[in-house]
Amino acid sequence: MKKDVSSIEAALRQYLPQRDDYIRTVVDSMEYSLMAGGKRIRPMLALAFSKLCGGSEEAVMPFACAVEMIHTYSLIHDDLPCMDNDDTRRGKPTNHKVFGEAAALLGGDGLLTLAFETLVCEQARRLNGAEKCAEAVSVLAKCAGAVGMIGGQIIDLESEGKQADHEILRIMDKKKTGALINAACQMGCISAGASEEQRKAAEQYAYHIGIAFQIVDDILDVTSDETTLGKPIGSDAENHKSTYVSLLGLDECRKISAELTEKAINALGTFEGDISELVNFAHYLLHRNQ
Repeated sequence: MKKDVSSIEAALRQYLPQRDDYIRTVVDSMEYSLMAGGKRIRPMLALAFSKLCGGSEEAVMPFACAVEMIHTYSLIHDDLPCMDNDDTRRGKPTNHKVFGEAAALLGGDGLLTLAFETLVCEQARRLNGAEKCAEAVSVLAKCAGAVGMIGGQIIDLESEGKQADHEILRIMDKKKTGALINAACQMGCISAGASEEQRKAAEQYAYHIGIAFQIVDDILDVTSDETTLGKPIGSDAENHKSTYVSLLGLDECRKISAELTEKAINALGTFEGDISELVNFAHYLLHRNQ
């Protein structure tokens, strides 16, 4: 995983636009959040599924970087005063605290558009072919858009101050968190030329670890501390949001997240290759402390 993170971060830096005196501020804003660390879960999943299906790291890397750019832009916008109004992210001041709201907004927009430029860059087209690049664009756009991540975000905003039930949380998290995780897994499969059966298995893996990931996030928002998490804790309660913990309690949440992790692992039975990396990754996400 550490090796993958190093490769991903080196590639991300290469895809950032060249600075000049006119656009320096927005590129600085983009770089500040894109290179601020993080677990790199989504690009690592793209690499892992490509490897499992016989693909190459070089070919899938533009797809992996694109999904991380989308994730990062969503965090910049999520932290803005009009959304969650958070002051810290990954142990550092949030983008708008450093660059101001306008530059943060544009930095997020810059990463959003750079993601699709990266999906069809020369390296991506040369190593994957135009057809796979086009499919990757379609998958990422759908998962990041109104029926995916953005749809989940609007459900989240409109649920503030209301008693949302378990089903609403599941739908919200499938979109807000799970959609980009699914995009990462699918794009790894696309790059490697995976079969339809393998694509469906990857979707099941993504769905189950996506919901488990969010439940663990809700647990950590109650049990962890800001230094460990690198972001404010207790913000869900402050914003009067329903969470899995507030609805089900800590013990039940721990049980459900473990069950979902096992379902994700079971979905990998379709693959003939070495699934140990993805099995270990699922357990890592379940037992993480940040």
